[in-house]
Amino acid sequence: MSQQARLPYFVRRDLSSEPMSADRDAYEVLQVHPRAEQQVIQAAYRVLAAMYHPDRSTTSANARRMTELNAAYNKIRTVELRQAYDRQLRAGRGGIDFTTDAPAAAGKPYSPDSMGRPLDFGRYEGLTVAQIARRDMDYLRWLRRHASGARFRAEIDAEIRAREPAKPKA
Repeated sequence: MSQQARLPYFVRRDLSSEPMSADRDAYEVLQVHPRAEQQVIQAAYRVLAAMYHPDRSTTSANARRMTELNAAYNKIRTVELRQAYDRQLRAGRGGIDFTTDAPAAAGKPYSPDSMGRPLDFGRYEGLTVAQIARRDMDYLRWLRRHASGARFRAEIDAEIRAREPAKPKA
């Protein structure tokens, strides 16, 4: 029986020839589904680490692969880290620092009220209405009509008025 046939189903695909990238999703690197149980993620990491460990093979491809595995596993190794990583994925941040959106960056003093309340749901969870307006006005228009956006309607209306030109009266 080949070594591939003895491996669990979630690690049978050979990724050693795929290009290494820091931008790859941690779940993709570990070859698990994003909704996989924590024990499955740990098992996948251990099996892949055993396959690509530098002690087993001294090729530079295996060393790069092991580095990538370690980085991916460190992002989702605990429930807390995994939840933070998932929120980051849902928000579409991908590791980008959004601190420049803070009012202090514009020379204004920091105040929690000046930033607005962050959304606690959806793909932009953790971002304020002003931050979302800079990225996706269509989402704000949809959120204004949707029941889940009722709590934020005044902030959404203010952002829409500030960013869209006034319509001339006919």
